[in-house]
Amino acid sequence: MQPGCVSARGAGRVIASAGAALLLAAATAGCGHGAGAALVTAGALPAASGTSGCGSKEASGSLQYSLTVSGHRRTVIVHIPPGYTGQRKLALVLNLHGSASTASAEEKFSGMDATADADHFIVAYPQALISDGTGYDWNIPGEPMVNGKFPPASAPSDVAFLTTLVRALAGRYCVNLSRVYATGVSGGGRMASQLACDASSVFAAIAPVAGLRYPSPCPASRPVPVIAFHGTADTIDPFNGFGSGYWTYSVPTAARLWAGHDHCAASAQTTAGRGYRLTRYSGCADGAQVELYAITGEGHEWPGGPAMPRMITSVLGPQSDAVSANALMWAFFRAHPLT
Repeated sequence: MQPGCVSARGAGRVIASAGAALLLAAATAGCGHGAGAALVTAGALPAASGTSGCGSKEASGSLQYSLTVSGHRRTVIVHIPPGYTGQRKLALVLNLHGSASTASAEEKFSGMDATADADHFIVAYPQALISDGTGYDWNIPGEPMVNGKFPPASAPSDVAFLTTLVRALAGRYCVNLSRVYATGVSGGGRMASQLACDASSVFAAIAPVAGLRYPSPCPASRPVPVIAFHGTADTIDPFNGFGSGYWTYSVPTAARLWAGHDHCAASAQTTAGRGYRLTRYSGCADGAQVELYAITGEGHEWPGGPAMPRMITSVLGPQSDAVSANALMWAFFRAHPLT
């Protein structure tokens, strides 16, 4: 389930109580795309032309585009920081919503617009295509969805969509193609993990939230820097594994597998902080790193994200501000460009 603003579904199950579902729907009614600003519909995003968007000034704020990829009309919300002039290449972060949710919900749930404004990068919120209740699921190759079914054979490749989206955005905006990153929550975190394997020449690093996996096979052509965040009290995608069909092994196991892929030192360093525990693998090939923040007592949430109503946290579990996932992942991204 996507934590956020649109779905009354749990991961792999519908909320059992109709009353609880109604409360959740009421809590999320009118839940918008961002911090109160009106979303601007900007029309169609042209297909990638190979040209750069640098040199053209564009409006700041959140804009919704459509994009046709492999014959399918796709949706993405793009947030441009204030003061954008098109004269300096900016980093691009794709922020992927979870299962049964939308781009608009993810924009609000993660609160990343404020980080993009403060640190001057572009953040895009793409939308999946497989219908699931009031939202959508990603097509993660070889993995079941939250309803236990596999994506339909007719579902288009989301790896193709997201890599095409990067090229299209680089044709419209002044994007630094050595600084393109992926994050996402829950199903979006699993999709970001897939991008690290299938599109490692595009995405410099990833930062899954409540969704780190190590896809197998993983044809990544380079060591991929990974920073991940996960609540120890997550009952939807349990920290210690043994969850739904798409969630069998533990989050620490996923981090260890990525460390192996990146040829890191065998032993991890652990640091205990107030409300979190950091496991860091260093000594990796090509300067990569693997970091896992285990957030003590947090549920299926975005660490340090905007406060959610009690009606939502009663389903997803407690929130925590022990760390700011946005601040930490941005610092990690800055330290790991594509080389």
